[in-house]
Amino acid sequence: MNQSKIYLLLLFSVLLTSCIPSKDLIYLQKKDDSNAQPVEQVNQKPYRLQTNDILSISIKAIDPKLVEVFRSDGVGTQGNSEQGTYFNGNSVDDHGNIRLPILGEINVLGFTTEDVRIKIEKQLNEKYFKSEAGIFVTVKLAGFRYTINGEVGSTGTKTLYQDKVNIMEAIANAGDITVTGDRKDVKIIRRYPQGSETFSIDLTDSKATSSPVFYLQPNDYIYVKPLKQKTWGTGKTGIESLSTIITLLSLATTTYLLLKN
Repeated sequence: MNQSKIYLLLLFSVLLTSCIPSKDLIYLQKKDDSNAQPVEQVNQKPYRLQTNDILSISIKAIDPKLVEVFRSDGVGTQGNSEQGTYFNGNSVDDHGNIRLPILGEINVLGFTTEDVRIKIEKQLNEKYFKSEAGIFVTVKLAGFRYTINGEVGSTGTKTLYQDKVNIMEAIANAGDITVTGDRKDVKIIRRYPQGSETFSIDLTDSKATSSPVFYLQPNDYIYVKPLKQKTWGTGKTGIESLSTIITLLSLATTTYLLLKN
């Protein structure tokens, strides 16, 4: 009888440790009993351009014919597809430069898109046009690119056509984190001109929204590692774990009986 109780206790312990609790699957939980805190503004630093970024540059004037020659694609419009963006956009080369018709090479490494816009407008107004021409320049990144890997529905390099992207949007765009993904320790590798830095964020905690990496930067790399339950292979739920244990016990019993006979 005591031996049976020991087996039941061991079985119950295995079930508790092998299945994944619901608290590990829910995003942005309030993990303390304190009163609601006032919403704090996230001080997101503007993104500074790096090599291999692709810019979409639009130059307009009161008379469109005046600026046709300055347009990198010759017609002032660029394709909506990623392939069209790649061929018609302005790529930042290994030296941090982009090339524009007439204006030539312009160094943009470490500048924001607003800095680049001001620089181009200034050159156009000082060298080629008067204020009456109404020069209007728009500079944007040709899509917000990031790479995601690990325990998500769809891995790979993704592109979103919006200026700001938070990590929840990026993960949703990749098909969400799987049941066996570790939401408590999501890694983000961020590139800087001087190197890269690795951050960790707990997406089950509501405080994640105030993390410096909650809002992504272009070219961020996201990695979602697997939970220990996947490594053990015991199952994601209690029923799956019980089925695994019964299968193992049946196999052990069969092996014992065969050896005994």
